Amino acid sequence: MIKTIGYAAQSATTPLGAFNFERRELGAHDVQIEILYCGVCHSDLHIVRNEWENTTYPLVPGHEIVGCIIDVGNEVKTFKVGDKAGVGCMVDSCRTCSNCREGFEQFCDNEIIFTYNSPEKQTGKNTYGGYSSQIVVDENYVLQVSGKLDIAAVAPLLCAGITTYSPLRHWQVKEKDKVGIVGLGGLGHMGLKFAHAFGAHTVLFTTSPDKTEDALRLGANEVVVSKNEEEMNKHLNSFNFILNTVAAPHNLDAYTQLLKRDGVMCLVGLPDRPHPSPSIANLIFKRRQLVGSLIGGIRETQEMLDFCAEHNIVADIEIIPIQKINEAYERMLKNDVKYRFVIDMASLKQES
Repeated sequence: MIKTIGYAAQSATTPLGAFNFERRELGAHDVQIEILYCGVCHSDLHIVRNEWENTTYPLVPGHEIVGCIIDVGNEVKTFKVGDKAGVGCMVDSCRTCSNCREGFEQFCDNEIIFTYNSPEKQTGKNTYGGYSSQIVVDENYVLQVSGKLDIAAVAPLLCAGITTYSPLRHWQVKEKDKVGIVGLGGLGHMGLKFAHAFGAHTVLFTTSPDKTEDALRLGANEVVVSKNEEEMNKHLNSFNFILNTVAAPHNLDAYTQLLKRDGVMCLVGLPDRPHPSPSIANLIFKRRQLVGSLIGGIRETQEMLDFCAEHNIVADIEIIPIQKINEAYERMLKNDVKYRFVIDMASLKQES
Protein backbone atom coordinates (compact mmCIF):
# COMPACT_ATOMS: atom_id res chain seq x y z
CA MET A 1 0.00 0.00 0.00
CA ILE A 2 1.10 3.58 -0.68
CA LYS A 3 1.40 5.81 2.38
CA THR A 4 -0.39 9.13 1.82
CA ILE A 5 -1.13 12.26 3.81
CA GLY A 6 -4.17 14.45 3.31
CA TYR A 7 -6.71 16.61 5.07
CA ALA A 8 -9.89 14.94 6.28
CA ALA A 9 -13.15 15.68 8.03
CA GLN A 10 -13.80 13.27 10.90
CA SER A 11 -17.42 14.39 11.34
CA ALA A 12 -19.90 16.93 10.01
CA THR A 13 -19.03 19.43 12.73
CA THR A 14 -15.25 19.17 13.15
CA PRO A 15 -12.66 21.16 11.16
CA LEU A 16 -10.60 19.38 8.53
CA GLY A 17 -7.16 18.32 9.75
CA ALA A 18 -4.13 16.25 8.81
CA PHE A 19 -4.90 12.59 8.12
CA ASN A 20 -2.59 9.70 7.24
CA PHE A 21 -3.97 6.89 5.09
CA GLU A 22 -3.00 4.42 2.37
CA ARG A 23 -3.71 4.32 -1.35
CA ARG A 24 -3.97 0.98 -3.11
CA GLU A 25 -0.97 -0.49 -4.90
CA LEU A 26 -0.87 0.11 -8.64
CA GLY A 27 -2.82 -2.31 -10.79
CA ALA A 28 -1.91 -3.03 -14.39
CA HIS A 29 -3.97 -0.09 -15.72
CA ASP A 30 -3.42 2.35 -12.86
CA VAL A 31 -1.42 5.56 -12.76
CA GLN A 32 -0.01 7.15 -9.61
CA ILE A 33 -0.24 10.94 -9.57
CA GLU A 34 1.61 13.32 -7.29
CA ILE A 35 -1.04 15.96 -6.64
CA LEU A 36 0.24 19.48 -7.22
CA TYR A 37 -3.03 21.42 -6.92
CA CYS A 38 -6.63 20.69 -6.02
CA GLY A 39 -9.57 23.01 -6.54
CA VAL A 40 -12.14 23.61 -3.82
CA CYS A 41 -15.71 22.99 -4.98
CA HIS A 42 -18.84 24.04 -3.11
CA SER A 43 -19.95 20.40 -3.17
CA ASP A 44 -16.88 19.62 -1.04
CA LEU A 45 -18.44 21.75 1.67
CA HIS A 46 -21.87 20.16 1.24
CA ILE A 47 -20.41 16.66 1.62
CA VAL A 48 -18.00 17.55 4.45
CA ARG A 49 -20.98 18.85 6.44
CA ASN A 50 -23.23 15.94 5.39
CA GLU A 51 -25.79 18.32 3.92
CA TRP A 52 -26.76 15.69 1.34
CA GLU A 53 -26.97 13.05 4.10
CA ASN A 54 -24.73 10.49 2.41
CA THR A 55 -21.27 11.18 3.86
CA THR A 56 -18.98 8.45 5.20
CA TYR A 57 -16.24 9.61 7.58
CA PRO A 58 -13.34 10.09 7.66
CA LEU A 59 -13.73 12.07 4.45
CA VAL A 60 -10.92 13.42 2.26
CA PRO A 61 -12.62 15.80 -0.23
CA GLY A 62 -11.40 17.14 -3.56
CA HIS A 63 -12.31 16.33 -7.17
CA GLU A 64 -10.49 19.05 -9.12
CA ILE A 65 -7.09 17.40 -9.19
CA VAL A 66 -4.01 18.20 -11.27
CA GLY A 67 -0.56 16.77 -10.86
CA CYS A 68 2.33 14.83 -12.31
CA ILE A 69 2.41 11.10 -13.01
CA ILE A 70 5.11 9.42 -10.93
CA ASP A 71 4.39 5.73 -11.70
CA VAL A 72 2.29 3.65 -14.10
CA GLY A 73 1.00 0.08 -14.19
CA ASN A 74 2.62 -2.37 -16.58
CA GLU A 75 -0.25 -2.24 -19.10
CA VAL A 76 -0.82 1.53 -19.15
CA LYS A 77 -0.80 2.80 -22.75
CA THR A 78 -1.93 6.43 -22.62
CA PHE A 79 0.33 7.97 -19.98
CA LYS A 80 3.97 7.90 -18.95
CA VAL A 81 5.95 9.05 -15.95
CA GLY A 82 6.38 12.82 -16.04
CA ASP A 83 3.09 13.58 -17.82
CA LYS A 84 0.82 16.27 -16.40
CA ALA A 85 -2.58 14.78 -15.63
CA GLY A 86 -5.96 15.59 -14.15
CA VAL A 87 -8.69 13.75 -12.27
CA GLY A 88 -12.23 15.05 -12.01
CA CYS A 89 -15.37 13.99 -10.19
CA MET A 90 -15.28 10.25 -10.90
CA VAL A 91 -12.64 7.54 -10.88
CA ASP A 92 -14.62 4.54 -12.18
CA SER A 93 -18.00 3.29 -13.37
CA CYS A 94 -19.51 0.00 -14.50
CA ARG A 95 -18.19 0.47 -18.08
CA THR A 96 -20.87 -1.88 -19.46
CA CYS A 97 -24.20 0.01 -19.36
CA SER A 98 -25.36 1.98 -22.39
CA ASN A 99 -24.40 5.30 -20.78
CA CYS A 100 -20.84 4.18 -20.08
CA ARG A 101 -20.45 2.66 -23.54
CA GLU A 102 -21.60 5.92 -25.13
CA GLY A 103 -19.17 8.04 -23.10
CA PHE A 104 -21.62 9.33 -20.49
CA GLU A 105 -20.03 7.70 -17.47
CA GLN A 106 -21.47 10.38 -15.20
CA PHE A 107 -24.91 8.85 -15.84
CA CYS A 108 -23.79 5.26 -15.20
CA ASP A 109 -26.82 3.07 -14.44
CA ASN A 110 -25.00 0.75 -12.07
CA GLU A 111 -21.98 1.85 -10.05
CA ILE A 112 -20.45 5.25 -10.65
CA ILE A 113 -17.45 5.65 -8.33
CA PHE A 114 -16.91 9.25 -7.32
CA THR A 115 -13.43 10.54 -6.53
CA TYR A 116 -14.32 10.68 -2.87
CA ASN A 117 -17.08 9.29 -0.64
CA SER A 118 -17.72 6.20 -2.80
CA PRO A 119 -16.84 2.52 -2.30
CA GLU A 120 -13.70 1.80 -4.32
CA LYS A 121 -14.09 -1.18 -6.68
CA GLN A 122 -10.62 -2.58 -6.07
CA THR A 123 -10.67 -2.54 -2.26
CA GLY A 124 -14.24 -1.88 -1.16
CA LYS A 125 -12.95 0.96 1.02
CA ASN A 126 -14.15 4.54 0.79
CA THR A 127 -12.49 6.63 -1.91
CA TYR A 128 -10.39 9.56 -0.73
CA GLY A 129 -10.09 12.69 -2.84
CA GLY A 130 -7.59 15.29 -3.87
CA TYR A 131 -6.87 17.11 -0.61
CA SER A 132 -3.91 14.76 -0.43
CA SER A 133 -0.35 14.18 -1.57
CA GLN A 134 -1.07 11.54 -4.22
CA ILE A 135 -3.77 9.42 -5.82
CA VAL A 136 -4.00 6.15 -7.74
CA VAL A 137 -6.55 6.06 -10.58
CA ASP A 138 -7.34 3.79 -13.53
CA GLU A 139 -5.91 5.37 -16.69
CA ASN A 140 -9.36 5.38 -18.32
CA TYR A 141 -10.51 8.01 -15.82
CA VAL A 142 -7.42 10.23 -16.01
CA LEU A 143 -7.25 13.34 -18.22
CA GLN A 144 -4.33 14.74 -20.18
CA VAL A 145 -3.41 18.29 -19.16
CA SER A 146 -1.70 20.64 -21.60
CA GLY A 147 1.56 22.29 -20.61
CA LYS A 148 0.33 25.47 -22.33
CA LEU A 149 -1.83 26.50 -19.38
CA ASP A 150 -1.21 27.50 -15.77
CA ILE A 151 -1.70 24.11 -14.14
CA ALA A 152 -3.06 25.56 -10.89
CA ALA A 153 -5.78 27.42 -12.81
CA VAL A 154 -6.60 24.25 -14.76
CA ALA A 155 -7.72 22.43 -11.60
CA PRO A 156 -11.25 23.95 -11.40
CA LEU A 157 -11.85 23.01 -15.03
CA LEU A 158 -12.20 19.39 -13.84
CA CYS A 159 -15.55 20.25 -12.20
CA ALA A 160 -16.63 23.87 -12.69
CA GLY A 161 -15.29 23.82 -16.24
CA ILE A 162 -16.94 20.65 -17.48
CA THR A 163 -20.17 21.38 -15.56
CA THR A 164 -20.67 24.51 -17.66
CA TYR A 165 -19.04 23.40 -20.92
CA SER A 166 -21.12 20.23 -21.27
CA PRO A 167 -24.62 21.79 -21.39
CA LEU A 168 -23.47 24.61 -23.65
CA ARG A 169 -22.14 21.99 -26.07
CA HIS A 170 -25.03 19.54 -25.69
CA TRP A 171 -27.68 22.17 -26.45
CA GLN A 172 -25.50 23.39 -29.32
CA VAL A 173 -24.90 26.98 -28.31
CA LYS A 174 -23.42 28.70 -31.31
CA GLU A 175 -22.26 32.03 -32.65
CA LYS A 176 -24.81 34.85 -32.29
CA ASP A 177 -27.13 32.86 -30.01
CA LYS A 178 -28.39 34.89 -27.07
CA VAL A 179 -27.23 33.10 -23.92
CA GLY A 180 -27.92 33.95 -20.29
CA ILE A 181 -25.72 32.96 -17.37
CA VAL A 182 -27.43 33.12 -13.97
CA GLY A 183 -24.99 33.73 -11.12
CA LEU A 184 -21.36 34.83 -11.08
CA GLY A 185 -19.48 32.36 -8.90
CA GLY A 186 -17.23 29.39 -9.56
CA LEU A 187 -19.61 27.94 -12.15
CA GLY A 188 -20.97 31.19 -13.54
CA HIS A 189 -17.59 32.71 -14.31
CA MET A 190 -16.66 29.61 -16.34
CA GLY A 191 -20.01 29.67 -18.12
CA LEU A 192 -19.32 33.26 -19.17
CA LYS A 193 -15.90 32.36 -20.51
CA PHE A 194 -17.19 29.41 -22.54
CA ALA A 195 -20.28 31.17 -23.94
CA HIS A 196 -18.09 34.08 -25.00
CA ALA A 197 -15.59 31.70 -26.63
CA PHE A 198 -18.46 30.05 -28.56
CA GLY A 199 -19.35 33.44 -30.03
CA ALA A 200 -22.68 33.87 -28.24
CA HIS A 201 -24.17 37.18 -27.17
CA THR A 202 -23.85 36.61 -23.44
CA VAL A 203 -25.92 38.19 -20.67
CA LEU A 204 -24.99 37.78 -17.00
CA PHE A 205 -27.80 37.80 -14.44
CA THR A 206 -26.78 38.78 -10.93
CA THR A 207 -28.37 40.12 -7.76
CA SER A 208 -25.23 42.22 -7.16
CA PRO A 209 -24.76 45.40 -9.24
CA ASP A 210 -21.13 45.57 -8.07
CA LYS A 211 -20.33 42.47 -10.16
CA THR A 212 -20.93 44.31 -13.44
CA GLU A 213 -17.32 45.26 -14.12
CA ASP A 214 -16.04 41.75 -13.46
CA ALA A 215 -18.76 40.16 -15.60
CA LEU A 216 -17.84 42.35 -18.56
CA ARG A 217 -14.17 41.45 -18.08
CA LEU A 218 -15.04 37.76 -18.13
CA GLY A 219 -16.93 37.98 -21.42
CA ALA A 220 -20.46 39.26 -20.77
CA ASN A 221 -21.94 41.56 -23.40
CA GLU A 222 -24.61 42.75 -20.98
CA VAL A 223 -25.28 42.54 -17.24
CA VAL A 224 -28.79 42.46 -15.80
CA VAL A 225 -29.56 42.96 -12.12
CA SER A 226 -32.20 40.29 -11.61
CA LYS A 227 -33.93 42.17 -8.76
CA ASN A 228 -34.80 44.95 -11.22
CA GLU A 229 -38.10 43.93 -12.84
CA GLU A 230 -37.85 46.62 -15.51
CA GLU A 231 -34.42 45.38 -16.60
CA MET A 232 -35.64 41.78 -16.65
CA ASN A 233 -38.72 42.63 -18.73
CA LYS A 234 -36.55 44.11 -21.47
CA HIS A 235 -35.39 40.57 -22.21
CA LEU A 236 -38.73 38.73 -22.35
CA ASN A 237 -38.96 36.00 -25.03
CA SER A 238 -35.43 36.60 -26.30
CA PHE A 239 -32.99 33.91 -25.10
CA ASN A 240 -31.98 30.78 -26.96
CA PHE A 241 -30.38 29.27 -23.87
CA ILE A 242 -29.96 30.11 -20.20
CA LEU A 243 -27.42 28.36 -17.98
CA ASN A 244 -28.59 28.67 -14.38
CA THR A 245 -25.70 28.05 -11.97
CA VAL A 246 -27.42 29.14 -8.75
CA ALA A 247 -27.75 26.39 -6.13
CA ALA A 248 -29.99 28.28 -3.70
CA PRO A 249 -33.75 27.79 -4.22
CA HIS A 250 -35.20 30.66 -6.25
CA ASN A 251 -38.01 31.63 -8.61
CA LEU A 252 -37.34 29.87 -11.91
CA ASP A 253 -40.25 31.58 -13.69
CA ALA A 254 -38.34 34.86 -13.66
CA TYR A 255 -35.92 33.24 -16.12
CA THR A 256 -38.06 30.78 -18.11
CA GLN A 257 -40.23 33.69 -19.31
CA LEU A 258 -37.11 35.18 -20.88
CA LEU A 259 -36.73 32.20 -23.21
CA LYS A 260 -37.80 32.32 -26.86
CA ARG A 261 -40.07 29.66 -28.28
CA ASP A 262 -38.17 26.34 -27.94
CA GLY A 263 -35.62 28.01 -25.68
CA VAL A 264 -33.85 25.98 -22.99
CA MET A 265 -32.92 26.75 -19.40
CA CYS A 266 -30.45 24.29 -17.89
CA LEU A 267 -29.95 23.95 -14.13
CA VAL A 268 -26.51 22.91 -12.88
CA GLY A 269 -26.69 24.11 -9.27
CA LEU A 270 -27.97 21.47 -6.83
CA PRO A 271 -30.05 23.03 -4.02
CA ASP A 272 -30.30 21.46 -0.57
CA ARG A 273 -34.09 21.92 -0.75
CA PRO A 274 -36.44 22.20 -3.77
CA HIS A 275 -36.94 25.27 -5.92
CA PRO A 276 -40.46 26.75 -5.86
CA SER A 277 -42.51 24.83 -8.42
CA PRO A 278 -42.25 26.51 -11.85
CA SER A 279 -45.26 27.62 -13.85
CA ILE A 280 -46.14 24.84 -16.27
CA ALA A 281 -48.06 27.27 -18.48
CA ASN A 282 -44.87 29.31 -18.84
CA LEU A 283 -43.28 26.25 -20.44
CA ILE A 284 -46.23 24.91 -22.43
CA PHE A 285 -47.21 28.06 -24.27
CA LYS A 286 -43.77 28.60 -25.82
CA ARG A 287 -42.59 24.95 -25.86
CA ARG A 288 -39.80 25.99 -23.51
CA GLN A 289 -37.60 23.39 -21.88
CA LEU A 290 -36.40 23.24 -18.27
CA VAL A 291 -33.55 20.73 -18.03
CA GLY A 292 -30.55 19.73 -15.91
CA SER A 293 -26.99 18.60 -16.52
CA LEU A 294 -24.32 16.79 -14.52
CA ILE A 295 -20.57 17.33 -15.16
CA GLY A 296 -19.52 15.42 -18.32
CA GLY A 297 -18.12 12.09 -19.45
CA ILE A 298 -14.40 11.41 -19.69
CA ARG A 299 -14.26 11.92 -23.45
CA GLU A 300 -16.11 15.23 -23.25
CA THR A 301 -13.99 16.39 -20.32
CA GLN A 302 -10.87 15.78 -22.39
CA GLU A 303 -12.47 17.69 -25.27
CA MET A 304 -13.12 20.58 -22.86
CA LEU A 305 -9.52 20.60 -21.63
CA ASP A 306 -8.25 20.60 -25.22
CA PHE A 307 -10.62 23.47 -26.08
CA CYS A 308 -9.31 25.42 -23.10
CA ALA A 309 -5.71 24.86 -24.19
CA GLU A 310 -6.55 26.05 -27.70
CA HIS A 311 -8.39 29.17 -26.49
CA ASN A 312 -6.28 29.93 -23.39
CA ILE A 313 -9.19 29.47 -20.98
CA VAL A 314 -8.59 28.79 -17.29
CA ALA A 315 -10.39 29.59 -14.05
CA ASP A 316 -9.84 32.76 -12.03
CA ILE A 317 -8.34 31.43 -8.81
CA GLU A 318 -6.97 32.24 -5.38
CA ILE A 319 -4.25 29.83 -4.26
CA ILE A 320 -4.25 28.81 -0.60
CA PRO A 321 -2.23 26.42 1.58
CA ILE A 322 -4.09 23.37 2.87
CA GLN A 323 -3.88 24.82 6.38
CA LYS A 324 -6.34 27.56 5.28
CA ILE A 325 -9.05 25.17 4.04
CA ASN A 326 -11.42 25.65 6.97
CA GLU A 327 -11.16 29.42 6.61
CA ALA A 328 -11.73 29.04 2.86
CA TYR A 329 -14.98 27.16 3.52
CA GLU A 330 -16.25 30.02 5.66
CA ARG A 331 -15.30 32.51 2.97
CA MET A 332 -17.09 30.41 0.34
CA LEU A 333 -20.29 30.67 2.35
CA LYS A 334 -19.93 34.46 2.14
CA ASN A 335 -19.11 34.35 -1.61
CA ASP A 336 -15.73 35.83 -0.70
CA VAL A 337 -13.62 34.36 -3.49
CA LYS A 338 -12.97 35.26 -7.13
CA TYR A 339 -13.80 32.70 -8.27
CA ARG A 340 -12.34 29.42 -7.09
CA PHE A 341 -9.97 28.46 -4.29
CA VAL A 342 -7.14 26.14 -5.32
CA ILE A 343 -4.99 24.36 -2.75
CA ASP A 344 -1.23 24.27 -3.30
CA MET A 345 -0.46 20.73 -2.19
CA ALA A 346 3.19 21.56 -1.54
CA SER A 347 1.82 22.96 1.73
CA LEU A 348 1.09 19.40 2.90
CA LYS A 349 4.82 18.93 3.47
CA GLN A 350 4.45 21.06 6.60
CA GLU A 351 2.27 18.27 8.02
CA SER A 352 4.81 15.47 7.46
